Amino acid sequence: MAHTTRRGAITTVGAAIAGSFALPASRALAGEAKPRTEPLWRAHAHNDYEHPRPLLDALDHRFGSVEADIYLVGDQLLVAHDPVELDPARTLESLYLEPLAARVRAGHGSVYRGHHRPLQLLVDIKTEGASTYLELDRHLRHHRHLFTSYAHGRVRPGPVTAVISGDRAARVPMEAQTERLAFYDGRLADLGGTAPASFVPLISDNWTLNFSWSGDGPFPDAEREKLRGITATAHGRRQKIRFWSTPDLAGPAREALWRELLAAGVDHLNTDDLGGLQEFLDTHDRR
Repeated sequence: MAHTTRRGAITTVGAAIAGSFALPASRALAGEAKPRTEPLWRAHAHNDYEHPRPLLDALDHRFGSVEADIYLVGDQLLVAHDPVELDPARTLESLYLEPLAARVRAGHGSVYRGHHRPLQLLVDIKTEGASTYLELDRHLRHHRHLFTSYAHGRVRPGPVTAVISGDRAARVPMEAQTERLAFYDGRLADLGGTAPASFVPLISDNWTLNFSWSGDGPFPDAEREKLRGITATAHGRRQKIRFWSTPDLAGPAREALWRELLAAGVDHLNTDDLGGLQEFLDTHDRR
C-alpha cells in the first residue's frame, strides 16, 4: 500500500492514512547487539506533564505518544491534571508546542531524526470541549508546519499528529471543519461507525469498564477473543487502539496484561512508568 515518507506530498485519504496512521512494520530483533535506538511507537506517556521534564523525559525514553491534559483559562491553555494544580507558567505552548518545534528543527523535519512517522500528541480537554478546542485550534495554527493536517478529504502527514480526547463536545466544531490540524480520539462505541480514520484515527477506552481481568491469573478466553476482535475491527478500518486504567504498578500482573495487549495487537500501551515500559517493550515487542 502506498504511503507518504516526506512532508509536503499530499496523498489521497487512503494512502495518507496508511502513511500517517499505519501500524508499525515488522522487524527482526534477534541477534541485535547494539543499543536500541528505534522509537517505541507503542509507548504512550499517560499524564506526561507530571514527569520532571514534560515531553523531554518521554522522548529520552523513545516514546511514540505523549498525553497532556489542558484547561482553557482566558486565552491560555494550561496543562494540569486537576484545577488546583493550574499554573500560568505551565502552558501547552511552553511545555509541548515550542519544544516540539525546536526538536523538529533540530531533527531536520522529524521528532526522531531519521524517522518520518509522526509522534502522537494526545490532548485531553478538561474544560468545555467546543470552546477549548477552538482555542486549541488557534494555537496549533501558529505551528502549522508541525502537524499532520486534514483538508477537503486529504491528509498531509507532519512530524506530529495531534489527537483530541477528553470532553466530547469538541467533536462538533471538529466535524464542521473542512480543514484542521487535529484528529479525534473515539471510544469503543465509535468502532465500526461511519467516521473514517481520517477523522478518528484512534479508539481509546477504559480497560476496567470493558474487561474484568487485571493481569492476575489466566486471561479468560472470552475476554481474549473480545480484545482481539476489537483490534481486528479497528485495524481493518486503519484505526489504532488504546486502553487507559490498565494496571501500572510494576509486577507480574502488569507484565501479564502488557503481554496480552501486545499479542492482541493493541497499538498504544498506557503508563506513567517511562522506564518500566521502555524496558518491557525493548524486551518483548517484536514489531
